[in-house]
Amino acid sequence: MARLILVTGPARSGKSECAETLAIASGKLVVYTATAQIEPSDLEWQARIAQHQSRRPASWKLLEVPIDLSGTIREAIASECVLIDSLGTWVANLLAVDDDSWENIVQELLESLRQTSAEAILVAEETGWGVVPAYQSGRSFRDRLGKLVRQVGAIANPVYLVTGGHVLNLSQLGSPLPS
Repeated sequence: MARLILVTGPARSGKSECAETLAIASGKLVVYTATAQIEPSDLEWQARIAQHQSRRPASWKLLEVPIDLSGTIREAIASECVLIDSLGTWVANLLAVDDDSWENIVQELLESLRQTSAEAILVAEETGWGVVPAYQSGRSFRDRLGKLVRQVGAIANPVYLVTGGHVLNLSQLGSPLPS
């Protein structure tokens, strides 16, 4: 398995900037894989996307992949660093699929990560540190993303937590839970 890095943390903590720095340090061709979909009527969302775009070097390849992350990872080659930003948005894009289909999709993603020859850096939001969402869809999102981050974290090394603008290497500071 090629090097797999997970960068996780709360909103606006610096996760994406950390992942971008790691991608540059890889020395490989960076394939920035955006899971967000542009919503023409949402100006605030467009501004967030523009902020991310302004930080990326022109030499980076951009892929917009709202659904098929497994296929993108399977197609990556050893000379590439695939930066996926973000798993939370990807989970939201797939929230309507039933639980059995979701489990199959997750297993495909995990298998593609285990088999890729490319370096992969995944950005993931941390959820569940606050109140339990009042709506079923919010609870489903939180539970799916939380479990996915744990599953990716089990096969990634290193795993970074970015919070308050500081980066903690969880792989050095702690130990993974048994599978």
